[in-house]
Amino acid sequence: MNNMNETILTIVGNLTAEPELRQTGSGVAVASFTVASTPRNFDRQANEWKDGDALFMRCSAWRDLATNITASLTKGSRVIVTGRLQQRSYQDREGNNRVSLELQVDEVGPSLKYATAQVVRGDRSGGGGAPVTAAAGGAAPAAATADSWSSPNTEWSTADETPF
Repeated sequence: MNNMNETILTIVGNLTAEPELRQTGSGVAVASFTVASTPRNFDRQANEWKDGDALFMRCSAWRDLATNITASLTKGSRVIVTGRLQQRSYQDREGNNRVSLELQVDEVGPSLKYATAQVVRGDRSGGGGAPVTAAAGGAAPAAATADSWSSPNTEWSTADETPF
């Protein structure tokens, strides 16, 4: 649940490494990953695109979201992440005061700017779904498990259960 005083941030970038999944002492899944977001600007004098300084944002996601992230995303995946920015102050080993920023992730998805994705809905019992397949360069995604949502010509009868 979001607090009105929390700073909400959305970042678009690439995963710098494979997301790491671990369990807390009480068995709750948590995924940790870093998103690198690099601004690009067109240099008119050089007539070329130039990269600016990259922002590296450490991210944490919990429970089913954590499991789905580690099953779906890999190093280099271009993602859109939104969540609550949290700041923590601490002292390092040398006694210097430090501040760290971390994004507590609420939502994450693959960017479709340079890729396609096949989304597979998870079951409603709280378990995760199958991985999202993202193909670079607009290539066709891997074949999906047949379900009634992936076929646009499906006819629904009144006996069918509404899926939401």
